[in-house]
Amino acid sequence: MSITVLAMVALLPILVALVLMVGMRWPSTKAMPLAWLVCVLGAILAWNLPVGYVAALSLQGIVVAIGVLIIVFGAIIILYTLKYSGGMETIQYGMQGISRDKRIQAIIIGFMFAAFIEGAAGFGTPAALAAPLLLSLGFPPLAAAVICLVFNSFPVSFGAVGTPILVGLKFLGPLATGAVEAGTVGLNFTDFGSFAKVIGQWVTVMYGPMIFILPIFMLGFLTRFFGKNKSWSEGFAAWQFCVFAAVAFIVPYLTFAWLVGPEFPSLIGGLVGLGIIVAGAKAGFCVPKESWDFGPQSTWDSDWTGTIATSTNTEFKPHMSQFKAWLPYILIGAILVVTRIPELGLKAVLAAQKLPFNDILGYKGVSASIDYLYLPGTIPFMLVALLTILIHGMKGEAVKQAWTESFVKMKAPTIALFAAVALVSIFRGSGVADAVLNPNNYPSMPLAMAKTVAAFAGNAWPMLASYVGGLGAFITGSNTVSDLLFAEFQWGVAQQLELPRQIIVAAQVAGGAMGNMVCIHNIVAVCAVTGLIGREGMILKRTFWPFMLYGIVVGIIATLMSFVFLPHLF
Repeated sequence: MSITVLAMVALLPILVALVLMVGMRWPSTKAMPLAWLVCVLGAILAWNLPVGYVAALSLQGIVVAIGVLIIVFGAIIILYTLKYSGGMETIQYGMQGISRDKRIQAIIIGFMFAAFIEGAAGFGTPAALAAPLLLSLGFPPLAAAVICLVFNSFPVSFGAVGTPILVGLKFLGPLATGAVEAGTVGLNFTDFGSFAKVIGQWVTVMYGPMIFILPIFMLGFLTRFFGKNKSWSEGFAAWQFCVFAAVAFIVPYLTFAWLVGPEFPSLIGGLVGLGIIVAGAKAGFCVPKESWDFGPQSTWDSDWTGTIATSTNTEFKPHMSQFKAWLPYILIGAILVVTRIPELGLKAVLAAQKLPFNDILGYKGVSASIDYLYLPGTIPFMLVALLTILIHGMKGEAVKQAWTESFVKMKAPTIALFAAVALVSIFRGSGVADAVLNPNNYPSMPLAMAKTVAAFAGNAWPMLASYVGGLGAFITGSNTVSDLLFAEFQWGVAQQLELPRQIIVAAQVAGGAMGNMVCIHNIVAVCAVTGLIGREGMILKRTFWPFMLYGIVVGIIATLMSFVFLPHLF
């Protein structure tokens, strides 16, 4: 069977997921299991893999998915614990009295507060938390949804303490170290941790310009499409505050990405940046002299609003001091630093605690493990959730509600992730070098697609790589799953075209993050909290253009790094 035919077979599961979720609007809980089934049939009928081996690969994927789900649950339990303790409402109350200028509020809440939440929790939570807060401050629901979706982009690759890189790229570890041993890359990766750190560093380089461009562009977008004067210039007039915010975020963001690793950049960048720009806004630093607001609600287009009334949907009240409300997040940051810096000794101890699943169903090498203590879902998320019960003096009924609701929320991501990551495991295991398991010696599914795409794209690929990552997030609703799905494909294309593999993989990661703007899962989630159910298409039309702009900027940087600055990094 030719490589082109194999590539088409490998592409079928992705097309099935795309058609079902986008064209037919199926939920991922139904679409992804069917896509997995199509992948199973392709592996058995086209690759001639044994049924038992395909089953083992699927189980391997489920074990990997359990690790991701532990992180998801930990993130959710923190949020619901704070919700039922009154901590989250206290935080939201504190956000309301900083500035009356809607442009400043958009930056503080839509950009910086959401970046911090992304770094701590990820998985679509920032927009769901920030958008209702903007509504309470008088934003039209449509404007709040678009702002929160677009700004939730460059923090995403380091969201949920680095999960998209640390979990999403885990299968690239052996490829990277193998390439070093073969002398085919210019950088030395001693282990997966050092590889992940390098990828995170290049991702920040690709994001750098957009951290400055996107806030200014989106404020212009806000005033042009939602302002009474329909003027871009009114938004651009706040450019100084945008630059101030970008610098406040990017300094700790870059510092932690380059010196520590991918767990902290968004978490620390958002937390430090938030404190700086809130203080600056209160002092009037870089704030425009004339305050800007939306026109009277009576003049708003009917499409801007939904079933939740603006500014009257919630009256936030403080239930404790701001310090006590923020203390769980401060503890999360402190515990992460202590447990992630190797020199402190705890990292090695926690990482050594594993629940191994070796040679699944008797197939040698089909193995996985769950790092049950090193996963941030357990330490610090679940640990801090338990401590918060004491810190906030929660009653038994509130604790029960928080944990019960968190478990209920896990149903949909569990089904979707089991199917998606099982599919990914089949993808990568299909090219096993074993004459019994792979009698035709076919390349893996990602490599078959990579060879075919490389033949068509040629040296234009660095301009396109991020859009593949965006497509993955659009389909799966997750930067992490997009990386799991396409990282080996991107590595294969780079190898075929003799491009710097680290740069192309970094473009994949960046693309998966920018895909959050157009991801159906996130759009539906933000529609639910802003009362815009049924307006998903309208939101997608508005987030599509920032998505395209983002991809062009990332593509230009990836191209320059591939052919001008780093041509030796094959």
